[in-house]
Amino acid sequence: PGMIVSDNGTEFTSTAILAWAEDHRVAWHYIAPGKPTQNGFVESFNGRMRDELLNETLFFGLDHARQKLAAWAEDYNTRRPHSSIGYQTPAAYAAYLNATGRPAAQCGSSTARPVATTAPSGVTNAETLVRAG
Repeated sequence: PGMIVSDNGTEFTSTAILAWAEDHRVAWHYIAPGKPTQNGFVESFNGRMRDELLNETLFFGLDHARQKLAAWAEDYNTRRPHSSIGYQTPAAYAAYLNATGRPAAQCGSSTARPVATTAPSGVTNAETLVRAG
């Protein structure tokens, strides 16, 4: 990806993930603390996954968790219609966009744009956190 937008959770402020982002030239932007609506569609997705999969499943190991997650994602993206895209599946909607010359990754019509703006060039929390270690 060219940029990752995240909250300030510890999994997104660790030295390892920030070093990975720097090594792969991926910009990082943090939403404002206490403002989950700035990344609302992701928060909605995470809540749905938590309610439908994570809170309902006893995982017996990492391989089992990966298998269950892959099955849930397959269902979410290829079998389940979504009201925000005209009751199509995300896979069908992406295929439609690609067929009409509007790649899904570049089309902003299916979801609202994040409220948070990108930090100016050279100004990121990631650089500060990586240096702080």
